[in-house]
Amino acid sequence: MLGIQPYRADRSLVFQTETFSFLESIPEGIKTGTETLSNYVKSLALLFSPAGAKQLGGFGSIGGMFPKEWDWQQFWLLTAFISIILAFMNLLPIPALDGGHVLFLLYEMVRGKAPNQRFLEIAQTVGMLLLLGLILYANLNDVLKLF
Repeated sequence: MLGIQPYRADRSLVFQTETFSFLESIPEGIKTGTETLSNYVKSLALLFSPAGAKQLGGFGSIGGMFPKEWDWQQFWLLTAFISIILAFMNLLPIPALDGGHVLFLLYEMVRGKAPNQRFLEIAQTVGMLLLLGLILYANLNDVLKLF
């Protein structure tokens, strides 16, 4: 589980269940999604610190987030969390991601003409190499954590 959970003196977890009607669940879901994204953005700055870079994980870490015993609620919560993270990361202004394409379109709107095609190709290549390097680094961290 991610985060800090409350516990009693005997160290067993205390969970509270809130029930919402269909119409109440929509704003509550939006609020929860916004809070999750906000917390993720705040913790993104830790990625650029040495301690944060060591905690970066890949596919093994994602798989380890799911409980050993099947729990539908936990499955959907983690699936939603991963989806929010991926949606946010896709909007980062990195070439090869949608945010990079938006950045080049904004440049084109301001300047009045598209960037040089060669520049776009190099930017896409560099962006893709950065992403592949990040994936390799994250998965290498998973392997090193095993030892």
